Amino acid sequence: MGSVNQALKASLLKMQVAGCDDRSLLAFSRAFNALRAGNRGLLAERSLASLPLVPTLANVSVSDERARDALSKTVVIKLNGGLGTNMGLSGTKTLLIARDKLTMLDLIVAQVRSVRQRYDVRLPLLFMDSFRTSNETLEYLSNFDDIAVTGLPLDFLQTKEPKLYAGTLLPAEWPDDAELEWCPPGHGDLYPAMLRSGLLEQLLSAGYEYAFISNGDNLGASPAAQVAGWFADSGATFGMEVCRRSSNDRKGGHLALRRSDNRMVLRELAQTSADDMEYFSDIHLYPWFNTNSIWLHLPSLAIQLEKYDAVLPLPLIVNEKPLDPAIPDSPTVYQLESALGAAIELFDSAVVDVGRERFIPVKSTADLLLLRSDCYELLPDATLRATVNSLPVVSLDPEYYRNVCDFDARFRAIPPLAGLSEFIVNGDQTFD
Repeated sequence: MGSVNQALKASLLKMQVAGCDDRSLLAFSRAFNALRAGNRGLLAERSLASLPLVPTLANVSVSDERARDALSKTVVIKLNGGLGTNMGLSGTKTLLIARDKLTMLDLIVAQVRSVRQRYDVRLPLLFMDSFRTSNETLEYLSNFDDIAVTGLPLDFLQTKEPKLYAGTLLPAEWPDDAELEWCPPGHGDLYPAMLRSGLLEQLLSAGYEYAFISNGDNLGASPAAQVAGWFADSGATFGMEVCRRSSNDRKGGHLALRRSDNRMVLRELAQTSADDMEYFSDIHLYPWFNTNSIWLHLPSLAIQLEKYDAVLPLPLIVNEKPLDPAIPDSPTVYQLESALGAAIELFDSAVVDVGRERFIPVKSTADLLLLRSDCYELLPDATLRATVNSLPVVSLDPEYYRNVCDFDARFRAIPPLAGLSEFIVNGDQTFD
Protein backbone atom coordinates (compact mmCIF):
# COMPACT_ATOMS: atom_id res chain seq x y z
CA MET A 1 0.00 0.00 0.00
CA GLY A 2 2.85 2.36 0.81
CA SER A 3 4.38 2.03 -2.67
CA VAL A 4 0.97 2.69 -4.27
CA ASN A 5 0.51 5.80 -2.15
CA GLN A 6 3.95 6.97 -3.24
CA ALA A 7 2.94 6.38 -6.86
CA LEU A 8 -0.11 8.62 -6.44
CA LYS A 9 1.94 11.31 -4.72
CA ALA A 10 4.50 11.19 -7.55
CA SER A 11 1.80 11.66 -10.17
CA LEU A 12 0.14 14.52 -8.29
CA LEU A 13 3.48 16.27 -7.86
CA LYS A 14 4.19 15.87 -11.56
CA MET A 15 0.79 17.41 -12.38
CA GLN A 16 1.35 20.32 -9.98
CA VAL A 17 4.75 21.08 -11.53
CA ALA A 18 3.09 21.02 -14.97
CA GLY A 19 0.55 23.61 -13.81
CA CYS A 20 -2.56 21.41 -13.54
CA ASP A 21 -5.24 22.98 -11.35
CA ASP A 22 -6.68 21.54 -8.13
CA ARG A 23 -9.81 20.19 -9.82
CA SER A 24 -7.68 18.23 -12.28
CA LEU A 25 -5.69 16.79 -9.38
CA LEU A 26 -8.91 15.82 -7.61
CA ALA A 27 -10.31 14.09 -10.70
CA PHE A 28 -7.06 12.17 -11.23
CA SER A 29 -6.93 11.12 -7.56
CA ARG A 30 -10.46 9.70 -7.78
CA ALA A 31 -9.60 7.75 -10.93
CA PHE A 32 -6.31 6.48 -9.46
CA ASN A 33 -7.99 5.32 -6.25
CA ALA A 34 -10.66 3.52 -8.26
CA LEU A 35 -7.95 1.76 -10.26
CA ARG A 36 -5.99 0.59 -7.22
CA ALA A 37 -9.21 -0.61 -5.60
CA GLY A 38 -9.70 -2.87 -8.61
CA ASN A 39 -12.58 -0.86 -10.04
CA ARG A 40 -12.17 -0.74 -13.80
CA GLY A 41 -15.71 0.41 -14.47
CA LEU A 42 -16.82 -3.01 -15.71
CA LEU A 43 -20.54 -3.37 -16.43
CA ALA A 44 -21.58 -6.98 -15.93
CA GLU A 45 -24.08 -8.44 -18.39
CA ARG A 46 -26.31 -9.67 -15.56
CA SER A 47 -26.82 -6.06 -14.45
CA LEU A 48 -28.04 -4.88 -17.86
CA ALA A 49 -31.05 -5.19 -20.14
CA SER A 50 -31.57 -4.18 -23.75
CA LEU A 51 -33.05 -0.80 -24.59
CA PRO A 52 -36.62 -0.58 -25.93
CA LEU A 53 -37.33 1.14 -29.24
CA VAL A 54 -36.09 4.71 -29.55
CA PRO A 55 -37.61 7.48 -31.69
CA THR A 56 -36.14 8.14 -35.12
CA LEU A 57 -35.17 11.57 -36.40
CA ALA A 58 -37.05 10.89 -39.64
CA ASN A 59 -40.30 11.05 -37.65
CA VAL A 60 -39.43 14.31 -35.86
CA SER A 61 -41.11 17.43 -37.20
CA VAL A 62 -39.71 20.85 -36.22
CA SER A 63 -40.80 24.20 -37.64
CA ASP A 64 -38.22 26.69 -38.87
CA GLU A 65 -39.30 29.07 -36.11
CA ARG A 66 -38.78 26.44 -33.41
CA ALA A 67 -35.45 25.42 -34.91
CA ARG A 68 -34.28 29.03 -35.04
CA ASP A 69 -35.24 29.57 -31.41
CA ALA A 70 -33.32 26.45 -30.30
CA LEU A 71 -30.28 27.30 -32.42
CA SER A 72 -30.23 30.87 -31.09
CA LYS A 73 -29.53 29.41 -27.64
CA THR A 74 -27.02 26.78 -28.79
CA VAL A 75 -23.22 26.64 -28.84
CA VAL A 76 -21.32 24.09 -30.94
CA ILE A 77 -18.36 22.34 -29.28
CA LYS A 78 -16.03 20.08 -31.25
CA LEU A 79 -13.84 17.54 -29.46
CA ASN A 80 -10.52 18.33 -31.07
CA GLY A 81 -7.81 16.83 -28.86
CA GLY A 82 -6.90 13.90 -31.11
CA LEU A 83 -3.70 13.47 -33.11
CA GLY A 84 -4.71 10.54 -35.28
CA THR A 85 -1.69 8.49 -34.21
CA ASN A 86 -3.41 5.29 -35.38
CA MET A 87 -3.23 6.79 -38.90
CA GLY A 88 0.40 7.79 -38.54
CA LEU A 89 -0.34 11.46 -37.89
CA SER A 90 1.58 13.56 -35.39
CA GLY A 91 -0.43 16.78 -35.58
CA THR A 92 -4.03 17.83 -35.13
CA LYS A 93 -6.20 15.21 -36.80
CA THR A 94 -8.85 17.66 -38.04
CA LEU A 95 -6.22 19.36 -40.20
CA LEU A 96 -6.20 16.26 -42.42
CA ILE A 97 -7.51 16.82 -45.96
CA ALA A 98 -10.99 15.28 -46.03
CA ARG A 99 -11.93 15.83 -49.67
CA ASP A 100 -11.82 18.42 -52.46
CA LYS A 101 -8.63 19.87 -50.91
CA LEU A 102 -10.58 20.87 -47.80
CA THR A 103 -9.54 19.86 -44.28
CA MET A 104 -11.96 18.59 -41.67
CA LEU A 105 -11.67 22.00 -39.98
CA ASP A 106 -12.61 23.73 -43.24
CA LEU A 107 -15.77 21.63 -43.46
CA ILE A 108 -16.66 22.16 -39.80
CA VAL A 109 -16.37 25.95 -40.18
CA ALA A 110 -18.36 25.90 -43.43
CA GLN A 111 -21.15 23.87 -41.83
CA VAL A 112 -21.49 26.35 -38.97
CA ARG A 113 -21.38 29.32 -41.33
CA SER A 114 -24.18 27.80 -43.40
CA VAL A 115 -26.47 27.32 -40.39
CA ARG A 116 -25.72 30.85 -39.14
CA GLN A 117 -26.71 32.33 -42.49
CA ARG A 118 -29.83 30.26 -42.97
CA TYR A 119 -31.28 30.85 -39.49
CA ASP A 120 -29.67 34.20 -38.64
CA VAL A 121 -28.21 32.97 -35.34
CA ARG A 122 -24.89 33.51 -33.53
CA LEU A 123 -24.14 29.79 -33.09
CA PRO A 124 -20.65 30.00 -31.54
CA LEU A 125 -18.13 27.37 -32.63
CA LEU A 126 -15.70 26.29 -29.90
CA PHE A 127 -13.07 23.57 -29.74
CA MET A 128 -12.03 21.49 -26.76
CA ASP A 129 -8.34 21.10 -27.56
CA SER A 130 -5.61 19.11 -25.87
CA PHE A 131 -2.20 20.47 -24.96
CA ARG A 132 -1.00 18.91 -28.25
CA THR A 133 -3.58 20.51 -30.59
CA SER A 134 -4.42 23.97 -29.26
CA ASN A 135 -1.70 26.11 -30.88
CA GLU A 136 -2.00 24.44 -34.27
CA THR A 137 -5.80 24.71 -34.27
CA LEU A 138 -5.89 28.37 -33.26
CA GLU A 139 -3.28 29.23 -35.88
CA TYR A 140 -5.39 27.58 -38.58
CA LEU A 141 -8.60 29.24 -37.37
CA SER A 142 -6.92 32.65 -37.66
CA ASN A 143 -7.60 32.30 -41.38
CA PHE A 144 -11.32 32.77 -40.69
CA ASP A 145 -12.04 36.32 -39.51
CA ASP A 146 -15.77 35.72 -39.07
CA ILE A 147 -15.85 32.56 -36.96
CA ALA A 148 -15.21 33.94 -33.45
CA VAL A 149 -18.17 35.26 -31.42
CA THR A 150 -17.52 38.35 -29.31
CA GLY A 151 -17.03 37.55 -25.63
CA LEU A 152 -16.28 33.85 -26.15
CA PRO A 153 -12.99 32.03 -26.75
CA LEU A 154 -12.40 29.80 -29.77
CA ASP A 155 -11.07 26.97 -27.64
CA PHE A 156 -10.62 25.68 -24.12
CA LEU A 157 -8.28 22.97 -22.92
CA GLN A 158 -8.63 19.46 -21.67
CA THR A 159 -6.43 18.81 -18.70
CA LYS A 160 -3.58 16.35 -18.94
CA GLU A 161 -2.52 13.54 -16.67
CA PRO A 162 0.45 11.19 -16.42
CA LYS A 163 0.48 7.84 -18.12
CA LEU A 164 1.09 5.15 -15.48
CA TYR A 165 3.39 2.16 -15.72
CA ALA A 166 1.11 -0.88 -15.69
CA GLY A 167 3.26 -2.71 -13.15
CA THR A 168 3.95 -0.05 -10.51
CA LEU A 169 1.38 2.72 -11.27
CA LEU A 170 4.26 5.19 -11.13
CA PRO A 171 4.13 8.06 -13.65
CA ALA A 172 5.78 7.00 -16.89
CA GLU A 173 9.04 8.54 -18.08
CA TRP A 174 10.11 8.90 -21.71
CA PRO A 175 13.07 11.30 -22.07
CA ASP A 176 13.17 10.93 -25.87
CA ASP A 177 9.83 12.77 -26.06
CA ALA A 178 8.57 14.04 -22.70
CA GLU A 179 5.16 14.91 -24.16
CA LEU A 180 4.48 11.18 -24.55
CA GLU A 181 4.53 10.87 -20.75
CA TRP A 182 1.15 12.63 -20.73
CA CYS A 183 -2.33 11.86 -22.00
CA PRO A 184 -5.74 13.54 -21.94
CA PRO A 185 -8.26 11.92 -19.55
CA GLY A 186 -10.85 11.13 -22.21
CA HIS A 187 -13.78 13.16 -23.48
CA GLY A 188 -15.49 12.92 -20.10
CA ASP A 189 -13.13 15.70 -19.05
CA LEU A 190 -15.30 18.13 -21.05
CA TYR A 191 -17.63 18.71 -18.10
CA PRO A 192 -15.03 19.88 -15.54
CA ALA A 193 -13.04 21.58 -18.34
CA MET A 194 -16.02 23.82 -19.12
CA LEU A 195 -16.18 24.75 -15.44
CA ARG A 196 -12.49 25.30 -14.67
CA SER A 197 -11.95 27.34 -17.85
CA GLY A 198 -14.79 29.69 -16.93
CA LEU A 199 -16.54 28.81 -20.21
CA LEU A 200 -19.70 27.46 -18.60
CA GLU A 201 -20.23 30.67 -16.63
CA GLN A 202 -19.57 32.75 -19.76
CA LEU A 203 -22.14 30.80 -21.78
CA LEU A 204 -24.82 30.99 -19.11
CA SER A 205 -24.23 34.72 -18.61
CA ALA A 206 -24.58 35.26 -22.37
CA GLY A 207 -27.94 33.46 -22.42
CA TYR A 208 -26.97 30.16 -24.03
CA GLU A 209 -29.00 27.15 -22.86
CA TYR A 210 -27.78 24.28 -25.03
CA ALA A 211 -24.47 22.81 -26.18
CA PHE A 212 -24.08 20.48 -29.14
CA ILE A 213 -20.91 18.42 -28.66
CA SER A 214 -19.44 16.05 -31.23
CA ASN A 215 -16.19 14.51 -32.42
CA GLY A 216 -14.13 16.70 -34.72
CA ASP A 217 -13.53 13.72 -37.01
CA ASN A 218 -17.24 12.95 -37.44
CA LEU A 219 -18.09 15.03 -40.50
CA GLY A 220 -21.73 13.98 -40.35
CA ALA A 221 -22.23 15.82 -37.05
CA SER A 222 -23.35 19.20 -38.37
CA PRO A 223 -25.42 21.48 -36.08
CA ALA A 224 -28.75 20.35 -37.56
CA ALA A 225 -31.79 22.50 -36.84
CA GLN A 226 -34.08 19.47 -36.70
CA VAL A 227 -32.04 17.84 -33.92
CA ALA A 228 -31.76 21.12 -32.00
CA GLY A 229 -35.53 21.46 -32.10
CA TRP A 230 -36.01 17.83 -31.04
CA PHE A 231 -33.80 18.31 -28.00
CA ALA A 232 -35.45 21.58 -26.96
CA ASP A 233 -38.91 20.03 -27.29
CA SER A 234 -37.94 16.85 -25.45
CA GLY A 235 -37.53 18.61 -22.10
CA ALA A 236 -34.50 16.39 -21.47
CA THR A 237 -31.31 17.74 -19.94
CA PHE A 238 -29.05 15.33 -21.84
CA GLY A 239 -29.58 14.10 -25.38
CA MET A 240 -27.65 11.49 -27.35
CA GLU A 241 -27.69 10.80 -31.06
CA VAL A 242 -27.55 7.06 -31.73
CA CYS A 243 -27.43 4.78 -34.76
CA ARG A 244 -28.34 1.17 -35.26
CA ARG A 245 -25.35 -1.13 -34.96
CA SER A 246 -24.17 -3.15 -37.94
CA SER A 247 -21.70 -6.02 -38.04
CA ASN A 248 -18.95 -3.38 -38.37
CA ASP A 249 -19.99 -1.77 -35.06
CA ARG A 250 -19.53 -4.74 -32.74
CA LYS A 251 -16.71 -3.05 -30.83
CA GLY A 252 -18.40 0.34 -30.40
CA GLY A 253 -19.94 1.55 -27.15
CA HIS A 254 -23.64 0.72 -26.95
CA LEU A 255 -26.61 1.76 -24.84
CA ALA A 256 -28.31 -0.49 -22.31
CA LEU A 257 -30.68 -0.25 -19.36
CA ARG A 258 -29.35 -0.77 -15.84
CA ARG A 259 -31.68 -3.24 -14.17
CA SER A 260 -31.29 -1.79 -10.67
CA ASP A 261 -32.85 1.59 -11.50
CA ASN A 262 -33.94 1.30 -15.16
CA ARG A 263 -31.65 4.15 -16.22
CA MET A 264 -29.82 4.26 -19.53
CA VAL A 265 -26.10 3.57 -19.36
CA LEU A 266 -23.29 3.49 -21.89
CA ARG A 267 -21.13 0.37 -21.99
CA GLU A 268 -17.76 0.64 -23.75
CA LEU A 269 -15.54 -2.22 -24.88
CA ALA A 270 -13.05 -1.47 -22.07
CA GLN A 271 -15.90 -1.92 -19.55
CA THR A 272 -16.68 -5.45 -20.68
CA SER A 273 -15.17 -8.64 -19.27
CA ALA A 274 -14.01 -11.43 -21.56
CA ASP A 275 -16.90 -13.60 -20.35
CA ASP A 276 -19.43 -10.99 -21.48
CA MET A 277 -17.95 -10.23 -24.90
CA GLU A 278 -20.49 -12.35 -26.78
CA TYR A 279 -23.29 -10.25 -25.30
CA PHE A 280 -21.46 -6.97 -25.90
CA SER A 281 -21.01 -7.90 -29.58
CA ASP A 282 -24.63 -8.94 -30.08
CA ILE A 283 -26.02 -6.19 -32.32
CA HIS A 284 -29.56 -7.54 -31.97
CA LEU A 285 -29.55 -7.62 -28.17
CA TYR A 286 -28.00 -4.13 -28.00
CA PRO A 287 -28.95 -2.47 -31.30
CA TRP A 288 -27.99 1.18 -30.68
CA PHE A 289 -24.52 2.66 -30.43
CA ASN A 290 -23.43 6.07 -29.23
CA THR A 291 -22.27 8.40 -32.02
CA ASN A 292 -20.71 10.67 -29.37
CA SER A 293 -22.89 13.53 -30.60
CA ILE A 294 -24.34 14.92 -27.38
CA TRP A 295 -26.83 17.70 -26.57
CA LEU A 296 -26.59 19.32 -23.13
CA HIS A 297 -28.86 21.64 -21.17
CA LEU A 298 -26.24 23.98 -19.73
CA PRO A 299 -28.11 25.15 -16.59
CA SER A 300 -28.59 21.48 -15.63
CA LEU A 301 -24.89 20.79 -16.19
CA ALA A 302 -24.05 23.61 -13.77
CA ILE A 303 -26.35 22.04 -11.16
CA GLN A 304 -24.74 18.61 -11.56
CA LEU A 305 -21.22 19.98 -11.32
CA GLU A 306 -22.11 21.79 -8.12
CA LYS A 307 -23.73 18.63 -6.75
CA TYR A 308 -20.62 16.53 -7.39
CA ASP A 309 -17.99 19.11 -6.41
CA ALA A 310 -16.94 19.87 -10.00
CA VAL A 311 -16.14 16.26 -10.98
CA LEU A 312 -19.00 14.12 -12.31
CA PRO A 313 -18.85 10.49 -11.08
CA LEU A 314 -18.31 8.89 -14.48
CA PRO A 315 -17.24 5.25 -14.73
CA LEU A 316 -13.49 4.71 -14.99
CA ILE A 317 -12.12 3.43 -18.29
CA VAL A 318 -8.60 1.96 -18.16
CA ASN A 319 -6.87 1.98 -21.53
CA GLU A 320 -3.76 -0.19 -21.73
CA LYS A 321 -1.33 0.99 -24.41
CA PRO A 322 2.36 1.15 -25.32
CA LEU A 323 3.94 4.29 -23.90
CA ASP A 324 5.05 5.38 -27.37
CA PRO A 325 2.32 4.51 -29.90
CA ALA A 326 4.95 4.36 -32.65
CA ILE A 327 6.93 1.70 -30.74
CA PRO A 328 4.61 -1.25 -29.97
CA ASP A 329 7.12 -2.88 -27.60
CA SER A 330 7.66 0.27 -25.50
CA PRO A 331 6.60 -0.07 -21.84
CA THR A 332 2.93 -0.81 -21.21
CA VAL A 333 1.06 2.04 -19.55
CA TYR A 334 -2.41 2.76 -18.25
CA GLN A 335 -4.36 5.81 -19.37
CA LEU A 336 -7.18 6.65 -16.96
CA GLU A 337 -10.14 7.98 -18.91
CA SER A 338 -13.87 8.60 -18.82
CA ALA A 339 -16.43 8.76 -21.63
CA LEU A 340 -18.47 11.83 -22.51
CA GLY A 341 -21.58 9.77 -23.15
CA ALA A 342 -21.36 7.98 -19.79
CA ALA A 343 -23.03 11.04 -18.21
CA ILE A 344 -26.31 9.84 -19.72
CA GLU A 345 -27.03 8.04 -16.43
CA LEU A 346 -26.75 11.26 -14.39
CA PHE A 347 -29.30 13.38 -16.27
CA ASP A 348 -32.91 13.24 -17.42
CA SER A 349 -31.87 11.82 -20.77
CA ALA A 350 -33.35 11.23 -24.19
CA VAL A 351 -31.98 9.48 -27.27
CA VAL A 352 -32.85 9.70 -30.96
CA ASP A 353 -31.89 7.42 -33.85
CA VAL A 354 -30.40 9.84 -36.38
CA GLY A 355 -29.34 7.46 -39.15
CA ARG A 356 -25.92 7.01 -40.71
CA GLU A 357 -25.99 10.35 -42.54
CA ARG A 358 -25.07 12.00 -39.22
CA PHE A 359 -22.28 9.54 -38.50
CA ILE A 360 -19.36 9.80 -40.93
CA PRO A 361 -16.26 9.18 -38.81
CA VAL A 362 -12.69 9.09 -40.08
CA LYS A 363 -10.90 6.59 -37.87
CA SER A 364 -8.73 4.90 -40.50
CA THR A 365 -7.43 5.33 -44.02
CA ALA A 366 -10.22 3.00 -45.17
CA ASP A 367 -12.71 5.58 -43.88
CA LEU A 368 -10.70 8.31 -45.62
CA LEU A 369 -10.84 6.45 -48.93
CA LEU A 370 -14.63 6.19 -48.70
CA LEU A 371 -14.96 9.85 -47.79
CA ARG A 372 -12.89 10.96 -50.78
CA SER A 373 -14.65 8.60 -53.17
CA ASP A 374 -17.78 8.84 -55.29
CA CYS A 375 -19.71 7.18 -52.44
CA TYR A 376 -20.20 10.69 -51.02
CA GLU A 377 -20.99 14.09 -52.47
CA LEU A 378 -20.25 17.42 -50.82
CA LEU A 379 -23.34 19.63 -50.68
CA PRO A 380 -23.37 23.46 -50.79
CA ASP A 381 -23.90 23.63 -47.00
CA ALA A 382 -20.68 21.60 -46.54
CA THR A 383 -22.53 18.50 -45.33
CA LEU A 384 -21.85 15.14 -46.92
CA ARG A 385 -24.45 12.92 -48.51
CA ALA A 386 -24.01 9.28 -49.42
CA THR A 387 -24.62 8.53 -53.11
CA VAL A 388 -25.28 4.85 -52.46
CA ASN A 389 -27.75 2.98 -50.29
CA SER A 390 -25.04 0.78 -48.83
CA LEU A 391 -21.38 1.72 -48.45
CA PRO A 392 -18.84 -0.88 -49.57
CA VAL A 393 -16.70 -2.62 -47.00
CA VAL A 394 -13.16 -1.31 -47.51
CA SER A 395 -10.10 -3.28 -46.40
CA LEU A 396 -6.60 -1.94 -47.03
CA ASP A 397 -3.41 -3.85 -46.31
CA PRO A 398 -2.18 -2.20 -43.07
CA GLU A 399 1.47 -2.77 -43.97
CA TYR A 400 1.19 -0.33 -46.87
CA TYR A 401 -1.86 1.83 -46.19
CA ARG A 402 -2.27 2.37 -42.43
CA ASN A 403 -0.37 5.66 -42.39
CA VAL A 404 -1.85 8.63 -44.26
CA CYS A 405 1.46 9.48 -45.95
CA ASP A 406 1.73 5.94 -47.37
CA PHE A 407 -1.96 6.01 -48.31
CA ASP A 408 -1.59 9.31 -50.22
CA ALA A 409 1.53 8.08 -52.00
CA ARG A 410 -0.31 5.00 -53.30
CA PHE A 411 -3.74 6.51 -53.96
CA ARG A 412 -2.68 9.16 -56.45
CA ALA A 413 -6.22 8.97 -57.78
CA ILE A 414 -9.31 7.69 -55.99
CA PRO A 415 -10.94 4.76 -57.81
CA PRO A 416 -14.74 4.69 -58.24
CA LEU A 417 -16.29 2.70 -55.39
CA ALA A 418 -20.03 3.42 -55.79
CA GLY A 419 -21.91 0.21 -56.47
CA LEU A 420 -19.30 -2.10 -54.98
CA SER A 421 -20.04 -4.34 -52.02
CA GLU A 422 -16.37 -4.75 -51.09
CA PHE A 423 -13.05 -3.13 -52.00
CA ILE A 424 -10.06 -5.13 -50.76
CA VAL A 425 -6.43 -4.28 -51.41
CA ASN A 426 -3.67 -6.73 -50.51
CA GLY A 427 -0.01 -5.96 -51.01
CA ASP A 428 1.73 -2.86 -52.30
CA GLN A 429 -0.49 -1.44 -55.05
CA THR A 430 -0.55 2.05 -56.54
CA PHE A 431 -3.63 3.72 -58.04
CA ASP A 432 -3.02 6.33 -60.77
